[in-house]
Amino acid sequence: MAVSTPQLLTGDEVAGDDDPRYRAMQARDVRFDGWFFVAVTSTGIYCRPSCPSVMPRRDRVRFYPTSAAAQRGGFRACKRCRPDTAPGSPEWNRRGDVVGRAMRSITDGVVDREGVAGLARRLGYSARQLQRLLVTEVGAGPLELARAQRAETARILIETTDLRVADVAFAAGFGSIRQFNDTVRSVFGEAPTEMRDRALRSARRHNGSPRSVPGGDASAPASVTLRLAYRQPFPSAPLFGFLAVRAVPGVEEGDGDHYRRALTLPHGSGVATVSDGGDGALRCVLQLEDLRDLTMAAKRLRYLFDLDADPAAVSEVLGTDPVLGPAVEGLPGLRIPGHVDGDELLVRAVIGQQVSVAGARTIAGRLSAAHGRPLATAVGGVTRRFPTASDLAGLSPGDLPLPEGRGRALLRVAGLLADGEIVLDPGADRDEVGARLLAVPGIGPWTVAYVRMRALGDPDAFLAGDLGVRRALEGLGLPGGERSALALAEQWRPYRAYALQYLWAGGVGPHQVSPPTKEKP
Repeated sequence: MAVSTPQLLTGDEVAGDDDPRYRAMQARDVRFDGWFFVAVTSTGIYCRPSCPSVMPRRDRVRFYPTSAAAQRGGFRACKRCRPDTAPGSPEWNRRGDVVGRAMRSITDGVVDREGVAGLARRLGYSARQLQRLLVTEVGAGPLELARAQRAETARILIETTDLRVADVAFAAGFGSIRQFNDTVRSVFGEAPTEMRDRALRSARRHNGSPRSVPGGDASAPASVTLRLAYRQPFPSAPLFGFLAVRAVPGVEEGDGDHYRRALTLPHGSGVATVSDGGDGALRCVLQLEDLRDLTMAAKRLRYLFDLDADPAAVSEVLGTDPVLGPAVEGLPGLRIPGHVDGDELLVRAVIGQQVSVAGARTIAGRLSAAHGRPLATAVGGVTRRFPTASDLAGLSPGDLPLPEGRGRALLRVAGLLADGEIVLDPGADRDEVGARLLAVPGIGPWTVAYVRMRALGDPDAFLAGDLGVRRALEGLGLPGGERSALALAEQWRPYRAYALQYLWAGGVGPHQVSPPTKEKP
């Protein structure tokens, strides 16, 4: 089996022939980081495939699909390549089955907030069934996967803040100091205080300081600076531009180089300021009312910028296509603009029906000014959170800056969201959500596909009836009707949502944004 792109690596292959993985490891191919992890039996350490350490013998290597599986096997993280900082596997975003949904939900913090029973209930399985499925597919159960994520959050807080160790433990989601200490020692091979001392020494060598939060209570307002890793290439300007054009006044702001927005999180609000560091990662400054929200905020921002995507796999499918190939070659690595809050995305999609992007932005700004909750401290032009579904559900059509028909549709979806009849989080069943939305008067196939793409992270969602798609295809001399677009898009599976980005962008360069249409809120 040839190793050409990470697309060839699947969960089935992890349990089968490992020779392609070893060859990828010999090549130190960074494209495979996050797709699988390499454990060395002679050292007891697990690494990312691109680790620069001395190449171990083949008979001393084991491969795991997740860091949690490697930890379950008794291995600790490499201090040199820091495998926990690699981009995540795009496999979980692509899959719509229960394992994919479970992995996205665990990443979103469901186990920490609701426990394994809550996760199983969301997925419609028993806790025992879910444990068996995850161990079989990814080598670890839900508790072990959540533990690995808590360890990653703990490392960030230990190395980048002056918080007391006890406050780090609870901010990272651990139930006790002992559990925290045992996990950190097991995963990283050193005590929390040793990790902090090493981070301080490293910062001094680089004439800086890793500290971004003063010592104190984890529930006090705090600022943390993060590196959000991605797979290259990553043309950030089109994505920043897409978000900037649609930025709701008071809630968001940005341009082609940065993006800032308010966040609504389980324990309070926050503000994220993101720019491209140009070194394989976005630079993100998170200002949070409560550090317990750090994990969820970071993961939601990864969804927003599609940071776990595999551009090599996308290019393998779309780059040879006669329609899209030239665009992919000219601007490889385009990402799907996601969202940090599925409820907000759906509300804004309804607002944007039959109006321009600028018009939808203005209406959403008026709605936020009237019903959004002010932040305790403004950051730049970001002064308030977007109204929640509960904030909107109790209003009447006359309270909304919308025509009565669209106002009623918005209130209907707000009520369904507030009551939990429709759930738009990363672990939601995409087909079930689509069916429920289509049953709501005023919601059609375009809105459903848009929500699947941006709120639910479906890489194969496609807006066949979109005006921008019609114009792009007709501009290429192809039929632009909905049926013709759907037929053509079959050859772009399973990456039709990425194909959509290239159709929207057309032939524009990396510092331009796609022209707005009335059908792209």
